[in-house]
Amino acid sequence: MDIIGIVGLPGSGKTEISNYAREKKIPVISMGDVIREECLQRGLDPADYHGEIAKKIREELGTDAIAKLTVPLIYEVIENQNKIIVDGIRSGEEVEVFRREFEGKFRLVKIESPFKMRLDRIRDRGRDNPEVETLSERDNRELGFGLKDAMESAEIGIENSGTIEELQLKISNLII
Repeated sequence: MDIIGIVGLPGSGKTEISNYAREKKIPVISMGDVIREECLQRGLDPADYHGEIAKKIREELGTDAIAKLTVPLIYEVIENQNKIIVDGIRSGEEVEVFRREFEGKFRLVKIESPFKMRLDRIRDRGRDNPEVETLSERDNRELGFGLKDAMESAEIGIENSGTIEELQLKISNLII
């Protein structure tokens, strides 16, 4: 059994990898869903408060808090699975939680894309609110969480500067 963590800057293609995995019936655990759920529990719109609540959770519970909140979700789906995707890792501390918890079964994949391409993707998906936070601000916030350390610790790197089909071809051997 493999647990594959996905790490990358906003708009780099993490969601496309997750969507492809779901198409192949591979369970996907989204760390962003943990934060979105926390926003809703606090009566806040995730589109406007996602980054603020992510930061607050880490301040309240530690830099590895989102990973620790995600581990039970992985255990809920782990039985009878060959692979599980964990989407949305943001720090080296989170990576360490998964490596400790799933010793020898966890691999980290970083996905990278040019800034302009990421900006276009984010505009197209319409899920984020650019009036609340620009992509540069968001990059800086996530890098502040330790995203750079997480990306540098990845065992596998993927450059995503082409089509969705090209990305799927690159990841097909990895996740299937």
